[in-house]
Amino acid sequence: MGVVRSPAGQYASTVRGEAAASETSDVELEQQLLDAKLSAPEPPARGHVSRAALIDDARASGRRFVGVMAPAGYGKSSLLAEWARRESRPVAWVSLDRYDDDPAALLTLLAAAFARIEPGTARLPQRVTGHGAALLGRGAPLLAAALRHAASPFVLMLDDLQEVRDPACHDVLSVVFAGIPSGSQLVAASRGEQRHLARARAAGDAFEITASELALDAAGAQTVFASTQLPLSPGDALELVERTEGWPVGVVLAAAIAGDSDRDGGEPSRSVSGDDRYVADYLYRESLVNLPEHQQRFLRRTAVLDTLSAPLCDAILDTHDAQLVLRELEASNVFIVPLDRSRGWYRYHALFREFLLGELRRLEPQAVPGLQSRAASWFETHGSPAMAIELLLDQPGERERTARLVAATALPSYQAGQLATVQRWMTAIGDPAIEAYPPLAVIAGWVMALSGRSAEAGRWASVLERVSYEDEPDDGSASFESAHAMLRSVMCPDGPAQALADAEFACAAEPSWSPWRDQALLLLGEARLLTGDTAGAVGALRDSIAVAAALGNTEGLALGAAELALLAMDQGRWDEASALVESAIDAIDEQHMYDYATAVLAFTQSARLGLHRGDLHATRRELTRAMRARPTCTHAIPYLAVRARLQLAKVFWAMTDQSTAHHLLREIDDILLVRPGLGTLVEQVDEFRRVVTASEQQGEGGGPPLTPAELRLLPYLQTHLSVREIGERLFVSRNTVSSELGSIYRKLGVSARSEAVDRATQLGLLGSGL
Repeated sequence: MGVVRSPAGQYASTVRGEAAASETSDVELEQQLLDAKLSAPEPPARGHVSRAALIDDARASGRRFVGVMAPAGYGKSSLLAEWARRESRPVAWVSLDRYDDDPAALLTLLAAAFARIEPGTARLPQRVTGHGAALLGRGAPLLAAALRHAASPFVLMLDDLQEVRDPACHDVLSVVFAGIPSGSQLVAASRGEQRHLARARAAGDAFEITASELALDAAGAQTVFASTQLPLSPGDALELVERTEGWPVGVVLAAAIAGDSDRDGGEPSRSVSGDDRYVADYLYRESLVNLPEHQQRFLRRTAVLDTLSAPLCDAILDTHDAQLVLRELEASNVFIVPLDRSRGWYRYHALFREFLLGELRRLEPQAVPGLQSRAASWFETHGSPAMAIELLLDQPGERERTARLVAATALPSYQAGQLATVQRWMTAIGDPAIEAYPPLAVIAGWVMALSGRSAEAGRWASVLERVSYEDEPDDGSASFESAHAMLRSVMCPDGPAQALADAEFACAAEPSWSPWRDQALLLLGEARLLTGDTAGAVGALRDSIAVAAALGNTEGLALGAAELALLAMDQGRWDEASALVESAIDAIDEQHMYDYATAVLAFTQSARLGLHRGDLHATRRELTRAMRARPTCTHAIPYLAVRARLQLAKVFWAMTDQSTAHHLLREIDDILLVRPGLGTLVEQVDEFRRVVTASEQQGEGGGPPLTPAELRLLPYLQTHLSVREIGERLFVSRNTVSSELGSIYRKLGVSARSEAVDRATQLGLLGSGL
């Protein structure tokens, strides 16, 4: 279901390097920006005070977790950069920013960093992708296992960890960090307390570097001034340290101002003013005043960018000399940091950027929306709609444009595992803006349905019944009516006849070149199955997978092939079914869609095929994968939820696991209470129920399986969250968590969280599951 085309590039691209004569492809741009995030910067050339002693102490401590924690301006990034340069072990470096506050993006980034230093892990970033609980239950344990089994000790460095705020991100980090092996170290820099350090501290496995250790003494102040070829007497150095309280950036700024005064023929000042010891606005103003007007204007206006390159700056300023200005600024010792060796990407020091933004809002408040809008246009033109969306979210006047971009980007982002990002976009835009652009309301319904969020999907379906839209949608569909019809067909609220009518309407509307053509055909096949037109369903499903293969829609291909495999097995065509199952599983493996609702049916047919061949090991493996993925398979897509569970129940019954088969039938009953009109599928359920009633036998399968609710809770047992905190994550009460926890223990035959995690991992319910 859905339209998998290509993942939305969270770090899509913008670097062109040194005034390149030819255009760089979007893929190259994306790679260059990713390289900048995963490359340790060089320590600053001027004003740098070596932290070798602190680094050596941290390395010699043998403790796995090193936390560098201090307010902005204390040289945390410089310390990490110096450590990376001195380190003999392989270093995996990650510079975090606000776009990484998404568990899927964060895991992918960490895996990409580790893959650069560990042989044989090139595909690790693709393997850790997923969405929702799958990230905590599969992606995070997989990355932790890769770290644990590294060929040699390494250092993982995370700069600006304070940018990660989402509790779901910290949940996956707690699992990943547990994989740091002895002899390796995690070094993280942040402006505040680091959540993972509490347990490491209690275990005596943490080494902490704080502001008190990073504050400069008189000797450090003299070192900074020496880098500007200015003398600083011991008395002046002591006074300067007292005034700045050892704040390194304050000392560096004082040296820069003194240097400017000396070059202008004045008396060099060795003093610092400013009542706020953390934000020396006076010093920043002094540093800005000494620059030419064109450079001041450049700094103010480009401060709207998190990171900047010459082509991007030229685009938002309507200039052609940004590369020259950036080089001038870097040479003038302004607080601008190159992010790569080729000087293609830069960023401003965090505090300096905050000051510049304040100056921009004070002097040119009307310029901010236009600058951000032009930056968004540049990112959109260069194949990065996700970055464009981030720039537009804070602009109330750009809601319509933002809604259109989200409509075009949401499903690819969902398919890339960035469900949290899509939800954040939609929350930021707000329901009124989504309702004002009905094509986005359709996308909202799709995203919620595909992720198993039935209530939210139903709410958007209700909204769509009250609106209309005449223009061409931005999601590639032929019309709003066609897109709406496809969503209504997949949710099947009014029974098979209406689902069929909606699918036929969409097939007539979507031309052969439409990116939604395969979806319309797939829905037509599903609706024909519900109405009993098996021959017509086979034709539509075959057409669907042919179009899906041509479009690269692996999700649609997997589901269509699984449906055809089911029909082939029912008719005894096992060779044909085998090829179809192989095609479906290959598609799932290619995109790592192990926890998608649309993968469940493929796993059930793979299990059925294994049972036919007498391969019980393969059968059990595929059953585990199907049962694990089924929580996302809800009544939001009712025919899929019922058909997948019915097929599971049949295989479990054939394996004499009577308890699990009965449990799955009860789950089917719950779905049919909400969506009773599922045509021939209801008849198939009743037929199987009669078989079960007529041939009751005691199974060997033991107790019932974990319920969908228990499977959602299970990954959190890997973390150190309390029962109350787990309840907050899952939006359920503490009593509910306690009850489900007890049920998990009984079913797994364990009595502690650690034992439950070990047993679930053995059964394939946690980790890679392979």
